[in-house]
Amino acid sequence: MLRMRHEVNGGPEVLFAEEGDVPAAGAGELLIKVEAVGVTLPTVRKVREVRDVREGGQPVSLGGEVAGTVVATGPDVTGFTTGERVTGLCFADAYAEYAVLGTAMTSRIPAGASAVEAVALVRSGLVARGAYEAARVEPGESVLVTAAASAVGTLALQYAKAGRAGRVVAAVSSADKADFVRGLGADEVVLYGDADWGGPYDVILDGVGGELLGPAVRALATGGRLVAFSSGGGTVEAYELLVRGASLIGYQMRAIATGKPELYERWLRELWQLRAAGTLRTAVHEEIPLAEAARAHAVIEQRRNLGKVVLVP
Repeated sequence: MLRMRHEVNGGPEVLFAEEGDVPAAGAGELLIKVEAVGVTLPTVRKVREVRDVREGGQPVSLGGEVAGTVVATGPDVTGFTTGERVTGLCFADAYAEYAVLGTAMTSRIPAGASAVEAVALVRSGLVARGAYEAARVEPGESVLVTAAASAVGTLALQYAKAGRAGRVVAAVSSADKADFVRGLGADEVVLYGDADWGGPYDVILDGVGGELLGPAVRALATGGRLVAFSSGGGTVEAYELLVRGASLIGYQMRAIATGKPELYERWLRELWQLRAAGTLRTAVHEEIPLAEAARAHAVIEQRRNLGKVVLVP
């Protein structure tokens, strides 16, 4: 099978294609024939991390969101059968024609939905929902969403508009994304480089982190809440929170999936229901052949994507 990997850290150019054996499903795992792979910012960032990437002399595999058809089940698997269409998180060799998924973070794709739609909706939608819930938005409160043109950001905007929020503002990297995010419900648009982000805001949902954490915190209203859910890290001065009586909340979807599985399942069902009702719309920037994964990473690194970037074997 074809798969994408890397041996050294760097930009998109370090990714290469190779032929490998089809993996076997272990205990509690599913082997799927991959139809779509969602490219995420955390995966793109990991390729650039300054570290020794060689593990026992072998090229490093890439994780990500995948969707496809179950072709084999491992020992101790219950609730899934061959032939079913599923989506989930793959923590190794996701960029491949076949992938292994653990059942804990795998779900079925409803009839009528495509694999591309599944990778654009499920993980991103669950992160957006969870971040919005963590903020405990009160009726009429103002909400700012950073990385608003990303897969998670587009859905976070829609959750805010469909929920109890009042003014919903999108923060993006360039002005050419303004019409796109307005089309998803943003009342206003600000740019990261603007001196004034149009605050103060009661809630900020931050999917960027890093150097943007500082201005995000400074844009908080008194008693405001910033929910950080990105892989970008960053440092916040405690004084900036103290003078505003503000809160910084960390959020990770995996913690909900493993720690509160009943809530995870409920959110998942509601996600597809909202999609069917038209309350949530997925945005796919481009479907790119698996062998051109470097181009997909470049699109995300250059902040050009409007919605989800998807690899198709």
